[in-house]
Amino acid sequence: MGDTVVGVYYRPPDQQEEVDEAFYRQLEVASRSQALVFMGNFNHPDICWKGNTARHTQSRRFLQSTDDNFLTQVVEKPMRRGVLLDLVLTNKEGLVGDVKVGDSLGCSDHEMVEFRNLCGRKREISRITTLDFRRANFGLFRDLLGRIPWVRALEGVH
Repeated sequence: MGDTVVGVYYRPPDQQEEVDEAFYRQLEVASRSQALVFMGNFNHPDICWKGNTARHTQSRRFLQSTDDNFLTQVVEKPMRRGVLLDLVLTNKEGLVGDVKVGDSLGCSDHEMVEFRNLCGRKREISRITTLDFRRANFGLFRDLLGRIPWVRALEGVH
């Protein structure tokens, strides 16, 4: 079925831009995975996910990074004071489902986010074969074709 890369991240509200940029470089590498689920508190309260906009430069840079890496944010219900801080990002449609925002865990002011990883679903097996012509032995191919009488006859006709 393939592997799913799962990541967890906490970004402090006062994190420096240099640290954010280091994170974006790591996120770019992780997003090349066939299936990625990335969750955490990213602390960008000014992001409007419906309009994909933000007031602050660091938040706009975060949105740009998610767009550049083809990541989709799947949490829809605001958590803390009507703001989405805890996010679940994925690079594959249909990988995450049944997202629910629940109660707080212990004394935390964060609410729990539950979701199902749907990668275990049965996928159809493709019967299409793709040939890798970079590995072909064209010299042998020409030699074999040259042994066919009608091909030799065609070689004389140009």
